[in-house]
Amino acid sequence: MTANRVPEQHIAVFGGSGSGKTVLVSSFYGAAQEQAFLKESLFHVIADDTGQGNRLRQNYLGMKNAATVPGPTRFAATPYSFTIKPKDHGDAKAAKARPFDALRLTWHDYPGEWFEEEPSSEEEAKRRLEAFRSLLRSDVALVLVDGQKLLDYADEEGKYLKSLFWGLRDGILRLKDDLLDEGKPLTEFPRIWIIALSKADRHPDLDVHGFQDLVVEQAAGDIATLHEALKGLVQVPEALSLGEDFLLLSSARFEPGKIEVSQRVGIHLVLPVATLLPLERLVQWAERLDIPRRWLDRLVDNADVFAEVLLGPNVFRDLVRRIPKVGPVIDKFVIPALAAAIRLSKPTVREMNAEARSRKDYLTAILTQFRLDLDHGVEDGVLVKSRK
Repeated sequence: MTANRVPEQHIAVFGGSGSGKTVLVSSFYGAAQEQAFLKESLFHVIADDTGQGNRLRQNYLGMKNAATVPGPTRFAATPYSFTIKPKDHGDAKAAKARPFDALRLTWHDYPGEWFEEEPSSEEEAKRRLEAFRSLLRSDVALVLVDGQKLLDYADEEGKYLKSLFWGLRDGILRLKDDLLDEGKPLTEFPRIWIIALSKADRHPDLDVHGFQDLVVEQAAGDIATLHEALKGLVQVPEALSLGEDFLLLSSARFEPGKIEVSQRVGIHLVLPVATLLPLERLVQWAERLDIPRRWLDRLVDNADVFAEVLLGPNVFRDLVRRIPKVGPVIDKFVIPALAAAIRLSKPTVREMNAEARSRKDYLTAILTQFRLDLDHGVEDGVLVKSRK
């Protein structure tokens, strides 16, 4: 597969020491190698680096078979690259007609320690900057709130949350001058910052709305301060979400001497969040904000090809033909096409998904399933999406 047939989505994960970043990515990959997943899923999750994939699966199997968690990876900024490959491309003619063949997800883990401690050398400071630059292509960032630390700070959760958000803010501000492009704000930068509760299994009675209420009650001002710091880094700062989206995540259910890796929460939403949530937000921004047209096609990657798959090529092309091609292409037909795709009713999406499965159009089946997964995440109290 050529590179242009494999669009890339990037997600950045920020979390303090011990917040569960390595466990999360190990659970994401390891569970996708289980026979039950391989039998039922529409796609394979393939580690682009075989050695890295083996290490992640080893971590997962250690949790599953020996109730051991991966060791700490302090100061390690690690990108993980996965190809999401449909099981069956169907006949060659149909495959060639599709806008792409597979997806690539790059998962960037950024060490929380780098926001908590000063660099010990010039070399480490350089590594921090390079690692941060590598995740700038991400549309989505997860800020992990450590569920265990919330328990440790019971009745004083605000102290922990303030430390988390202020540490992130200060770390970003320290990098600001080196990140800016000759002093100018950035175009490529994570535009959606989701506050996620890691180790959600430690809080069985807390749904995502309760988590949102806790964070807002205890740390609304700190989130606003972080938001202002982020806005100072980017072009079109109005198109930047923080404190609007919340997610519950649990890699497994942890019990004394036992780890139930099948009891996961929110991990199945990582791909839908990285793929479709930016498209929804792009439509909202385009319709609500006065964004200069020249910036629209630079806010979110792969909007055109995802819109074509979700709507179907015939509907997409018919819509394109009816829209005058004047000015930037994305503004004139991709945004309306995306809006049409995003606003498809749940019954319509469900019907499209069933039809795509029946004719083995796995690419359409995957993206429509992602849309259904996001809806179910909201309904099940695992995900809160911005209403703006």
